[in-house]
Amino acid sequence: MKNILLADTSSLASRRGLGQRVAYGVALGSYLCAVLCLAGVFIWLGELGSEHPVIASLGASLVFFVGVGIVLHVIGRANLPSLGFSEEKSPL
Repeated sequence: MKNILLADTSSLASRRGLGQRVAYGVALGSYLCAVLCLAGVFIWLGELGSEHPVIASLGASLVFFVGVGIVLHVIGRANLPSLGFSEEKSPL
């Protein structure tokens, strides 16, 4: 019956390599940095005004960290095939 299934049924965590785990961890860290940038914008917006360079740089950093987080999140959670070479010999 298992041969009928076309999808790999092993757990996703066991198939994920070190690179994907690191990418997912950095994505979570990037989301945290984006939240901190957003908090900084709300804290200093009243004091400095919306045209201050600090507010503009925090806004640019917010966009950057969200973008990096999304890309690395997708890379870290992708279902990638095994790209290693197998020892099995193919019939000629």
